[in-house]
Amino acid sequence: MSDILTLEGSMVALVTPFTSGEVDYDALGNLIEYQIENGTQGLVPCGTTGESPTLSHDEEDKVIAFTAEKAAGRVPVIAGTGSNSTSEAVLSTRTAKQNGADACLIVNPYYNKPTQQGMFEHIKRIAETELPIVLYNIPGRTCIELEAETIAKMYDEIEMVVAVKEATADMNLASEIAASCDITILSGDDSLTLPISAVGGSGVVSVLANLLPAEIRKLCDAITEGDMALACARHLKLFPLFRAMFCETNPIPIKTAMAMAGLIPNGDLRLPMTPLQEQYRPMLAELMKEHGLEVKS
Repeated sequence: MSDILTLEGSMVALVTPFTSGEVDYDALGNLIEYQIENGTQGLVPCGTTGESPTLSHDEEDKVIAFTAEKAAGRVPVIAGTGSNSTSEAVLSTRTAKQNGADACLIVNPYYNKPTQQGMFEHIKRIAETELPIVLYNIPGRTCIELEAETIAKMYDEIEMVVAVKEATADMNLASEIAASCDITILSGDDSLTLPISAVGGSGVVSVLANLLPAEIRKLCDAITEGDMALACARHLKLFPLFRAMFCETNPIPIKTAMAMAGLIPNGDLRLPMTPLQEQYRPMLAELMKEHGLEVKS
């Protein structure tokens, strides 16, 4: 059990803006200010939504350092530093700590498919950096799943493990985790923020918050205040947009929507991610207008 760092509420899985193929730090800086001004309670750079697979190690280090510098202690920065190589994850995590990150987000090791014990040892080694760890359980991306028993063992035996980003879409697993230990559970799916809160979840690492940070904060506040009627109403209002953000692979839709709203200069992605199919743009535009966003392109 750890009291090292408490994470709760609305945290954003930051996109990484690109212009002409390079990281656009001006756009990223503006996005960070937009998030903090609108109540976001944590910044998560270089995760799935931040296109970490196509960022070089040097770019990841710079994006994390830039985010920490811009945040300037106003909200915690949870840096995506996971890898399927333990030594690489350790190096990235140590660098993130040196660059001002408050915690790290460690995705399950992908492709090489370690055992539960292998994942335990992986996290144990990363914990030697003494940076608080948020486990990232997303088998849809990694093909392996942290079991509730393993998560509880990590939380009980590895002091730096403070939370889990639960992105399995399995409510039974979320319940098993909550029943096994009192680790902080953060939803990894916008559409499950409210349901996971019903079994003990404490917040969300949100994709949609890139576009509507104030609305995600309001949803989380209603949950925290125990106003389930209001939380349900906010959830149902946002639900069509939650789903729309996955009409194609994340982060294709969210970057497109942000560009349409003028929050980033363009929706550029790096291959193998490709632009959103035109057939989805009218649907996105209509949903955005319903939430008071001006669609500029």
